[in-house]
Amino acid sequence: MYIKGILEKRPTGAVHTIKPDQTIQEAVGMLSQHRVGVLVVSSGDGKLEGILSERDIVRELGSRGAQVLHEKASQLMTKKVQTCVPTDTSEKTLKTMTSGRFRHIPVMENDRITAMISIGDLVKARLDEIEFENNSIVEMIRG
Repeated sequence: MYIKGILEKRPTGAVHTIKPDQTIQEAVGMLSQHRVGVLVVSSGDGKLEGILSERDIVRELGSRGAQVLHEKASQLMTKKVQTCVPTDTSEKTLKTMTSGRFRHIPVMENDRITAMISIGDLVKARLDEIEFENNSIVEMIRG
């Protein structure tokens, strides 16, 4: 299955963004409000500058304490972001995410972020695919 197919089957969701100069405190509020695990760091216009995940924040809070909440998103964000495109396969994308040990990946088109895929989206798509294959085999055997 391709990333495009996964995106077509799920409800369209907004890509939640934060500006590089906004604080981690603001990021925490946004993550909580939108019930998401990652924010795209962007000055606007869909350009990807980085990603700020709840893991990034918790890691720094654990090592440096509450002072982190006053820092800027650009200071904690992941700058080298792995991305995918709609024509990538779910298997390739899942391998990328598993080997990189991250749970969210931006979907890019024409150097702009158009969607965010989670590892949960990919696992669900794969399970649906396996279930379809299994049902097809059972029907074939039944004749």
